[in-house]
Amino acid sequence: MFLIITHFSLLVTHQASAQSLTLVELNCENLFDARHDEGKDDSEWLPDALRHWTRTRYWRKVNNIGQELLSCTDGSVPDLIALVEVENDSALIALTRRSLFRRAGYQYLMTQSSDLRGIDVALLYQPLLFRPLCYETLHVQPLKGMRPTRDILYVQGETLHRRPDDGAAPPAVPDSTATTVVCHDTLHVFVVHAPSRFGGERATRPFRQQVMERLMAHISTLPADAKIIVAGDFNDYHDSPSLKFLASQGLHNVTAEATGRYGIAPATYRYQGEWRSIDHILLSPTLLPFVDHAYINDAPFLLEEDSQYGGHRPLRTFNGMRYQRGFSDHLPLVVRLRW
Repeated sequence: MFLIITHFSLLVTHQASAQSLTLVELNCENLFDARHDEGKDDSEWLPDALRHWTRTRYWRKVNNIGQELLSCTDGSVPDLIALVEVENDSALIALTRRSLFRRAGYQYLMTQSSDLRGIDVALLYQPLLFRPLCYETLHVQPLKGMRPTRDILYVQGETLHRRPDDGAAPPAVPDSTATTVVCHDTLHVFVVHAPSRFGGERATRPFRQQVMERLMAHISTLPADAKIIVAGDFNDYHDSPSLKFLASQGLHNVTAEATGRYGIAPATYRYQGEWRSIDHILLSPTLLPFVDHAYINDAPFLLEEDSQYGGHRPLRTFNGMRYQRGFSDHLPLVVRLRW
């Protein structure tokens, strides 16, 4: 099943959604290309490795991720997409320029972290509706015993819409000579991928806290009325110490109670039969009045039956070492703001 949307229809939808903003967060689960990056431990994801990660499998994965993202909303495309666990610039070029997803017209910004496996985070954006003003990667200094982890991506940008100068209806294809670009709000967007729990939750808890401390150190430099979005894979639950710390600093987890849009998945991630969300989207108080809705995209084609524990689970690319042409072991989070 592939979703193909024409460029013309996307532009019309952009005009219609100018007074709202939709953000999607997704952990892509090992979006590696099939080539070795010098100095990175990516040998598992090569054609001659145990997983036989061929170019064919890689391109199927890229198209699957595009299909998954396009299914998050009805009749439109998300304005901002926070992606986690993407290997490099090559993978994002493939997704935004060469896959079935290319017609959506996204541009992107990403980190280049010192993570040993070479995975990073990225922000995709619709240039007709969001204009980056500046961005930087926030390095997280490892603690003793902590492996180098992913940088935090910070993007400051303006939300936009195009207003016809003569009061006429917006054209299907924007014309800069006939329309005026109107800037609405400045957003401060952070994309996070905290260290995993490998080695034990308690033993690795300080590592995730270190990421949150670095995040808040930068947020503290912003104006008090800044409109802030923090999205990503925190490898912690909404009631874990790291998320409680962010709450104590004034950020609100608007996806803490989010459930599946189709009523199937109660969370974004399933481990040993238990559904829990480790993906979150947090907002500053200045954005809370604009929250329209928040949900998990649990479209049936993104799920499979769980033969061991019953019910359903995300249809991932590999089940152990068995290739099954899936999408990701995480489900996408969606938050819509309406101005």
